[in-house]
Amino acid sequence: MRRRTKPPVGSRPGTLVIDSAAQAPTIRLMTYTNSDLAEHAVAGVDELQALIPAEGVSWIDVHGLGDLHTLETLGKLFSIHPLALEDVVHVPTRPKAEAYEHNLLIITRMIRVSGDCDVDSEQFSILVGSNYVLTLQEWDGDVLEPVRQRLRAGRGIIRSAGAGYLGYAILDTIVDAYYPVIEVVADRLEQMEERVMTDPSPKTLRELNRLKNVLIRIRRSVAPQREAVNSLVRDENDFLNDTTRLYLRDTYDHCVSSSEAVENSREFVNGLMNTYLTVISNRMNEVMKTLTILMSIFVPVTFMAGLYGMNFDSMPELHWKWSYPVLLLAMLMVAGGMLLYFRRLGWIGSRTRETDDG
Repeated sequence: MRRRTKPPVGSRPGTLVIDSAAQAPTIRLMTYTNSDLAEHAVAGVDELQALIPAEGVSWIDVHGLGDLHTLETLGKLFSIHPLALEDVVHVPTRPKAEAYEHNLLIITRMIRVSGDCDVDSEQFSILVGSNYVLTLQEWDGDVLEPVRQRLRAGRGIIRSAGAGYLGYAILDTIVDAYYPVIEVVADRLEQMEERVMTDPSPKTLRELNRLKNVLIRIRRSVAPQREAVNSLVRDENDFLNDTTRLYLRDTYDHCVSSSEAVENSREFVNGLMNTYLTVISNRMNEVMKTLTILMSIFVPVTFMAGLYGMNFDSMPELHWKWSYPVLLLAMLMVAGGMLLYFRRLGWIGSRTRETDDG
């Protein structure tokens, strides 16, 4: 898990510390009314205020938290409380929702599939004001293109319902994106189920452990989101009206469903690991069973061979002309008797196969 960027011990509340590895910020602006929409690629934060109209709703989308001047300027421009700005900058912060005097802060986690069934998770902060929504995330790329397309198309109520509804739409889209990611991992686990039975190798175990760690990272992102969304539904504030909070109930249901899906997948991967250990144990038992059969056959045969291989002259059997074939026959009878005994026990032959199939 990524270590949180923290100010020095004893610093005043609201002190900002920029991570040296953080991406330099880029800013996109969408402004809209019922009838119009405009999009801007903002060259710098100092130009932002001039581009924000007095009427309508503005969505300021910031990718990257690597510039102190940009963050402090945004804080002044939108009257962001120092504690709220600290939560935005010092990632990762636990998902939560807090209402301040001038805006509503929502901290969430955005997850996406990357590579071979791996997951990228990053903090996503939403600040909802009276006529604006400010979103800040750690890196480029997001899951919010459907929201942008809805704004461009102008269908539904998204362009007429105010900034609070836009904040809801962004949060709802992020939460909706959880389930497809979980499904990708769940599909891989279903593929692993047959592999565990047919190829219980160390490589299979490593893959199960990797998927288990992926699910742990997903759970850390999804599980705390339930309480954050529930607080938005439960607690009244000046930035979300009753209609928007009603829609948030559906978002809460999606959080619950995603959390349950993660837990189901975690139980499934734990079950697969137990199955893996059982298959390995059964195979070891089969090896031990085979060794036991071989030892049981060859120990008496070896004893007989060793007995008559001793250098004593007073052993009458050594001088009997039939001693050699009789000894071979005795060895074969002992070996055959042991094989018959193990067959009746079900250790070899058709009864073993029937037991395995059962």
